[in-house]
Amino acid sequence: MITTIIKKLFPACLLCCGIAAALTACVNDDTDFSAYTNEQGTTTSNDTIRILYSGTTATVSGDSRGVVSVIGADVTVNDPTSTSTMVLVLSGTTPDGSLIVYRSLKYEVVLNGVSITNADGPAINNQCGKAFHLTLADGTVNTLTDGTAYAEQSYDQKGTLFSEGQIYVEGTGTLNVNGNSKNGIASDDYITFRSGTVYVNVAATGSNGVKVNDGFTIEGGTLNIDVKADGARGIRNEARTTIAGGNTTITTSGGCKIENTDGIVDTTSCAGIKSDSLFVMTAGTLTITSTGDGGKGINCSENIELSGGTMVVTTTGDNVMSKPKALKSDTGIIVSGGSLTATVSKSWACDNGTESDEPADRITIVGTPVTQTLTKKLVKVEF
Repeated sequence: MITTIIKKLFPACLLCCGIAAALTACVNDDTDFSAYTNEQGTTTSNDTIRILYSGTTATVSGDSRGVVSVIGADVTVNDPTSTSTMVLVLSGTTPDGSLIVYRSLKYEVVLNGVSITNADGPAINNQCGKAFHLTLADGTVNTLTDGTAYAEQSYDQKGTLFSEGQIYVEGTGTLNVNGNSKNGIASDDYITFRSGTVYVNVAATGSNGVKVNDGFTIEGGTLNIDVKADGARGIRNEARTTIAGGNTTITTSGGCKIENTDGIVDTTSCAGIKSDSLFVMTAGTLTITSTGDGGKGINCSENIELSGGTMVVTTTGDNVMSKPKALKSDTGIIVSGGSLTATVSKSWACDNGTESDEPADRITIVGTPVTQTLTKKLVKVEF
C-alpha cells in the first residue's frame, strides 16, 4: 500500500518540483546578475564583446560566436537562441550610430566612456524581453542622444534608451540621456535604479523623462530629470512607484497639452511623477519643481504614502487650463514619517479627492509629527 501511494505521488512531486524550479529560474533570470558582475560592478563574464565607436564607424572585438554585425556605426547584436551570458562593453564616440540587441536571455551592457547620437532613432534599443542590466563604469561619463524624428521601423523605439524588458541601472559612473523626439528612457516592463548618476534632459520637442509600464523603483544613486515639453512627465509610470533611497530631482517647465479628437478636447498637464497605481516613499530625497500652467508635482491614481525620506514639491504655474497641485491623489495622501513640504502658488497644495475647504481634510497624518503646518497653499509635516 505504501509503495503504491509513493508511486502515485512521485509524478506529482516531480511536477511540483519542476514548477518551483521554473519559477525560481524565472525570478533569478530577472534579478540575479552574479554571473555577470562582482560586488564592485566589474564584469566577470568570459563572454564579453567590446564595441568601440569612432566617428561614423564601429569596431568589434571578442565576438567569438559571430553575433554582431556593423553597418557604419550602427551595431546589431542578433543572439536569439544562445544560453550563455553576454556582456557588451561600449566605448568611444559616434555622431551617427546606434546599438540594437535581439536576445532571448538577460544580458549586460557596460557603458565605459561612450557617446552615441542617433539622428533617426534610439541610441540603444533593447529588443530582449528579459532583464537588461546597464552598468555605468567607474569614473566614466557616458552620453546617449536621439534625433528630432525617428525613421519608421517594424520594431518599437520609444525613447533614446529603450527596452522591451526590465532595466536595471547601477555602477559608479555618469550617464547623460538627451531626448529630442520621444522619451528619454523607456521600458515596456519595469525599471530599477540601484546606483550611479543619471541625468535625463528632454527637449520641448520630446516627451517624458522616464516612461515605464510595469513599475518604477529607486533604491539608490542620483537621478536628475528635466522635461520641457507641454504635458510631459518627469516619470510616467503605469504601475507602482517606489522610492526607497537615492537622490531624485525632477523639473517640468512645459504647459498644458491640448488635443482635440473628433470635437472632444483633452487637456494634459505636466507632472513630476504621474503614476497609475500606488506611490510609496520610504527613504531618500525627492525634489520636484513644476513651473508650467496647471503643473502637478505628483499625480497618482491611488494613494501617495510617505513614511520616510525627504520630499519637497513646489508648483508655481498658473491655473488657466488646469489647476496646479503639489500632491494629487484620487484615493488618499498619507504621511506617517519622514519630511514633506508641499507648496503651490495657486490652487491646493494637497488634493486627495475631497471637496472640503479644510486643509486638514486633504491629508492624513499618522502619528505625531515634530512640525505640522496645514494651509491651502503650504503643507509642511516633519517627523
